[in-house]
Amino acid sequence: MGNQGKVVERAKARELRAEAWTLAEIAAELGVAKGSVSVWVRDVDFVPKPRNRGHRDHRPHPLTVRKNVELERCRTEADEWLGAVTHRDLTMFCLGLYAGEGSKTPGCVSMANTNPALLRILLVWLRSHFDIDETRLRCKLYLHEGLDLAEATTSWSMLTGIPVEQFSAPYRATADQSRRGSKHVFGCATVMYSCTLTHRRLLAMIEAISSVPSLPG
Repeated sequence: MGNQGKVVERAKARELRAEAWTLAEIAAELGVAKGSVSVWVRDVDFVPKPRNRGHRDHRPHPLTVRKNVELERCRTEADEWLGAVTHRDLTMFCLGLYAGEGSKTPGCVSMANTNPALLRILLVWLRSHFDIDETRLRCKLYLHEGLDLAEATTSWSMLTGIPVEQFSAPYRATADQSRRGSKHVFGCATVMYSCTLTHRRLLAMIEAISSVPSLPG
């Protein structure tokens, strides 16, 4: 940017600093380095704003507003890019998902995740691509103690279409406060389908893709 541009940015930075914007906020607003802002506004007097403690009468932080706007724009762009999804599109996605997240132990198609959308997509694909015996589907929950097991079981049963009576005994974990305190309200679910042939076919499809000699650039 030319010299005049820097003069304009410097003036705007000093104006915002006088309104008690933080250095980070100003840098983000003007698209410049925080170090530059610090130099430009170091002699500007201002009254610091009280810290936002999450009270309802406080407006969202400018950076939070900017992030939310950007996230929404990204989602819109992604929806426009995606368009209609074919069965082959779904198959390629699920094979990549299973290659990264699924169990490679012979005899059972199995994947664990805390993201309901990913497990739902996998099950939709399994049911449409293979001849699934619904009675052999199982689900097992990993849920911290103190969380509602019945509610979590009902939620995952509705999402997966696996009856509650086909859920295995859950693992109730004790939170380790020395590590992290966050807990997934409905825990982590593992969906399982015991069928050696289905598992072999799925892994063979993944291997076929990974062994392609030349991929599109």
